[in-house]
Amino acid sequence: MKILFLNSMYPPEIVGGAEVSVSLLAEALVRRGHEVATVCLHKGKSDVVDELKGVRVYRLPIENIYWPFGDERKRPPLQRLIWHLRDTWNSKAARRFGEILDTEKPDVVHTNNLTGFSVCSWLEARRRKIRIVHTLRDYSLICKRSMLFKNGHTCWTRCVSCAAMTAPSLYSCRMVDAVASNSRFVLERHIKCGYFQGVPRRVIYNIANLDERSGVPRSVSSDLVFGFIGRVELEKGIDIVLKATELLPDSGWRLKIAGRGMEGYVRDLRKKYQSSRIDWLGFTRGQDFYAAIDVCVVSSVWPEPLPRTLIESMEAGRPTICSTAGGIPEISDMSALIGSYEPNDYQGLAALMMKAIGESRRWKETHPMQPSFAEKFSPDAIVNQYLELYTSKDLKVIKI
Repeated sequence: MKILFLNSMYPPEIVGGAEVSVSLLAEALVRRGHEVATVCLHKGKSDVVDELKGVRVYRLPIENIYWPFGDERKRPPLQRLIWHLRDTWNSKAARRFGEILDTEKPDVVHTNNLTGFSVCSWLEARRRKIRIVHTLRDYSLICKRSMLFKNGHTCWTRCVSCAAMTAPSLYSCRMVDAVASNSRFVLERHIKCGYFQGVPRRVIYNIANLDERSGVPRSVSSDLVFGFIGRVELEKGIDIVLKATELLPDSGWRLKIAGRGMEGYVRDLRKKYQSSRIDWLGFTRGQDFYAAIDVCVVSSVWPEPLPRTLIESMEAGRPTICSTAGGIPEISDMSALIGSYEPNDYQGLAALMMKAIGESRRWKETHPMQPSFAEKFSPDAIVNQYLELYTSKDLKVIKI
C-alpha cells in the first residue's frame, strides 16, 4: 500500500510530540513493507526532498507571513490575525500539496496536524478520490491557539472568535473517510462541537519505543530524584511543580528540570526558586534524563491530548505522579502511578511528592512496563489499527 502522511513538521524538526508520533508510525509502516512518504513544512525558501529511515520526505516552505513553530517572539495582533486568517483556508499551500499527490498517487492520505497547510488540503485529496484518514493530535480544528487553553485556564466553552475562524474546519471535516484520536478526551471535545458527524472514528494511541529505553539504569543519587521534562512554560505546569517543592522537607529529594522555554520566563522562575536541590538541565536527551531521575512528574495544566512524556516514562520503567489534565488519566494507571492530582493543585502535588519521599526505597526501583501497555502501544498493534482505517470500507461509527 502507498501511504502519504501530511503533518506540520517532521524530524529532525521537532517542537512537540506529534512529529515523533507521526515518524514512528511512518517508519513502522515501512518495516511492514508499505511505501510511505511524508509532506511537511520547513524554514527554507525552496522545496527539499530527502529520505529518512525509508520514508520519502517532502519539505515545503510555509505559505504564510511568518514561521510560527517554536517562535518565542510576540507578534503584533494584526500580524497574528492575518496569519490565522490565511491558515483557515490556505489554498496556495493546498495546491502545493496537490502537486505532490499527483506525483505520489497514494492509496490513502493520512493527515495529522494541519497548521500551516489548513483543511483545504483535504479538498485536494477529495478531488483526486483518494481515501482520507485524519488523526487528531491537538485542538487546532476547533481552537486557533490549538490548545483550548487561555489565561491559565482550560476553555470548556469555545469563544466566538474561535468558532468563527474554525467554521471551514467544521464544514470540511465531512470530507474525511475515517478519524482517529490519540485520546478519548480529544475526540469527545471535537464530537461535542459537531465535528466528524457520521464519520467512522477510533481512539488509537501513539506508538511507544518498547525496545529503545529498555535497560535504562537507575539514578545513583541517595535522594529521591523527581524529574520534569518538556517545554518550560506555564501550560506544562512547571510553576505548579516548583511551588510544590517549597512545601517539601529540606532533605531527601532533588528535582531535575530538562527542557527549554522563553528566556524571560525561565529566568524569572530560576530567580524565584533558588533551592540548591533544583537542577536546571536545559535541553537534555531523553535517555540521559530518565537515567538521572527516579520519578517523573507529568504536570500539564492545559488539556494535553496524550503527552509523550508519560509514554516515555513507562518505557523507561520510571514511576509517575500525574495531573488529571486532558487525556492523561486515560493511560496514567498503566504506569507505576504514585498518585494523581488536579492540574493547579500544588498542595496536592506536594503531598504526593512527600508520600514518595517517605517510600523512597520502593520508588527508586525500576518498574517494568505492564503487559497491557505493551499490547496497546506496540508498533504492531498501532499499525494494525491504522491499516484497518486505511483499507476497510464498512467501518461503523462508534459512540462517544
